[in-house]
Amino acid sequence: MRADIIIVGAGMVGSSLALALKDSGLDVVLLDGGSLTVPPFNPQSSFAPRVSALSIASQNVLENLGAWPGVLVRRVSPYREMQVWDGSGTGSIHFSASDARAEVLGHITENQIVQDALLEQLQHSSIALLAHSQLSQLRRSGSDWLLSMADGSSLRTRLLIAADGANSSVRRLTGSATREWDYFHHAVVTSVACEQSHQHTCWQRFTDEGPLALLPLQHADGRNWCSIVWSLPPERAQQVLALDDEQFCQQLGEAFEQRLGKITHADKRLSIPLRQRHAKRYIEQGLAFVGDAAHVIHPLAGQGVNLGFLDVASLADVVLKAIERGEDYASAQVLSRFERQRMPHNLAMMAAMQGFQNLFQSDNLSLRLLRNLGFKAVDGMPQAKTAFIRQALGLGMQLPPLAQTPTPLN
Repeated sequence: MRADIIIVGAGMVGSSLALALKDSGLDVVLLDGGSLTVPPFNPQSSFAPRVSALSIASQNVLENLGAWPGVLVRRVSPYREMQVWDGSGTGSIHFSASDARAEVLGHITENQIVQDALLEQLQHSSIALLAHSQLSQLRRSGSDWLLSMADGSSLRTRLLIAADGANSSVRRLTGSATREWDYFHHAVVTSVACEQSHQHTCWQRFTDEGPLALLPLQHADGRNWCSIVWSLPPERAQQVLALDDEQFCQQLGEAFEQRLGKITHADKRLSIPLRQRHAKRYIEQGLAFVGDAAHVIHPLAGQGVNLGFLDVASLADVVLKAIERGEDYASAQVLSRFERQRMPHNLAMMAAMQGFQNLFQSDNLSLRLLRNLGFKAVDGMPQAKTAFIRQALGLGMQLPPLAQTPTPLN
């Protein structure tokens, strides 16, 4: 089987890129090692542990692809405020959607819900979907890539796009180099019910052990649900996972300073090692990396998937414009336009997250004083806060068409 473009990985990033290319006139194949069916949604079901804070730019991508209604019909929680404070001092900062003249700062939703909404659209498109397809070998064959699959079949393509996550098999099989470093922290994630309302606010406390975030969720049962991301040293993370539900809720409530009252319930916990990774190149002839296959950052500000959606918008724009001009869409010259657009922005975001991590993990008294004074200073600077919020929303930059606000139909 031969295709013009093969996308490996049907997560949120890979699925959205396939949808973005559905009208390109090219044969596009999306393959994944798992199932590509969409199960019926049960509003009474428990939350999946992995959630994302979708920016306005990411929402625009999903709207332009027709997938946003599929997210809304399931469950999603808008947030309008952010409260961030230093647990080792008195510094704090508050962000509001009104600061950026926006209705919301973003939406919290389960990754699986976004993926299902995208797959629904793909099932009604011309994109070929190959489920349960495991890549075993990969090599150049003339001007094509030859993919050997675990079931013995083979595929050929002019352009191979890796959207297969942090542990990308495409990156490994092509020998593509990365820069990596360990945060020496694990993220404990789960969903919890709180005594008090989350007030459509994202809460984040910086502790001596690491940042703790409570993100607002909405459930049909009407309880006060939040998703938590609790960054801890590995040994401490294992201790937390070993606690029974009552002990876990108690320790979490104490770490959060009981800002939402008692933690009354916790779902099953999951621990994720935190490691930053960045591909030295996003492209080569006939090959491109997007999303976590290209860059993995600390979940400090929930920007990971938003960077991935902007990768999608940029790469789709580059490929579609190359087709319009009659250029070789798989050439390194064309694909380098995508790399030039996305690499500086992704590196800047990664550097900012690394800087925050270093600043708040430091025991240096001078740095503690500096960060508290910095929080207070920025909180009193409306223009600086507005600029920061617009950047986080994905509005403080020149956006590719797919990430721009949809044009209303007349």
